Amino acid sequence: MADGHLRATYNEIHAIIGKASEKIAAFKPDLFVAIGGGGFFPARVLRSFLKHPTTGKNISIQAIGLSLYEELPDTTAEQLGREVVRTQWLGPEVRALLGRRVLIIDEVDDSRTTLSYALAELQRDVEKQLEAFPEAEREAKRTKFAVFVVHNKVKPKLGKLPSDIPYFTGEEIPDVWFDYPWEARDIYEHDRLREEGRSLEGKVNGAA
Repeated sequence: MADGHLRATYNEIHAIIGKASEKIAAFKPDLFVAIGGGGFFPARVLRSFLKHPTTGKNISIQAIGLSLYEELPDTTAEQLGREVVRTQWLGPEVRALLGRRVLIIDEVDDSRTTLSYALAELQRDVEKQLEAFPEAEREAKRTKFAVFVVHNKVKPKLGKLPSDIPYFTGEEIPDVWFDYPWEARDIYEHDRLREEGRSLEGKVNGAA
């Protein structure tokens, strides 16, 4: 971590997700909602470890896109890092969430702003869909949600998740910049820097 960044290889991320799947299996998800673009790769890898709890087939992956205002033009100082906008959302597919056990997936839980927004908006969409059914049928059709992130940054969070929402994480990491392999243009250089960081960590630990 000579440059202050943490890194992981594709193989390491794959292994982290595989290990986390052992805990996630208890939730019995039957649909994944990946937050783009960081949630796409973890969702696809997780599908290799978990199958549909009823059919045994591959779990379907739906995609949503969210951006913090800091990533968009015309941002005000008050909006920076605190407000979220939809860049891609579910259309008629929202109805397919009813009665399902949905796992929301992203790469990292940083400020928790994006995760809390995604969950709240999906829950709101489900409640709107439930209005079409008699009240006696709504509870059985109400979607059960859970959240999975590859990494959780140990830091105070701006966003909050309800206490009754299962939350799964692959690893806890310090509050530093994390470079994911799918963000790299030169994957070989990314892996070289990962190995260099590992060597430095080993020397520091050995000296201690």
